[in-house]
Amino acid sequence: MISRIRKSMDEKDQGFTLIELLVVMIIIGILAAIAIPVFLNQRKSAVDASIKSDLRTVATSIETIMVDTQAYPALTGGSNGADVVLTPAGTGATATNVAISSGNTIAAVIGTNSYCLTGSNPAGTGNTITYNSTDGGLGSNACPGTMP
Repeated sequence: MISRIRKSMDEKDQGFTLIELLVVMIIIGILAAIAIPVFLNQRKSAVDASIKSDLRTVATSIETIMVDTQAYPALTGGSNGADVVLTPAGTGATATNVAISSGNTIAAVIGTNSYCLTGSNPAGTGNTITYNSTDGGLGSNACPGTMP
């Protein structure tokens, strides 16, 4: 029995046929065509998540300064990954630097009782993300020109 199996193995050619190799290549191509766009969309989603994180961090810093000084600070910087500088009202107040992710841009409209932050990054999905203190947090509605 063992000699018959060995004889059949010796006589049989080893390797894959051209058709088998082409089928495998086609399957790999189809999987790559599905996976690459999904991967690129995940990158854009990650950039948008970094914008949201930066907006929450800046909002937390603004609220902290509001609790300490009873007034919202002025916001400067925040362009293309530069630190956001929050300067409390009054003399002798110490400015707070808030680091944001590379490529993110954050702008603000600050009123006496509320504020609205806008974040964007060209490497993201292209959506502008906002953080509005009167609406309770993150959203996609544009910030008004002035805040109450």
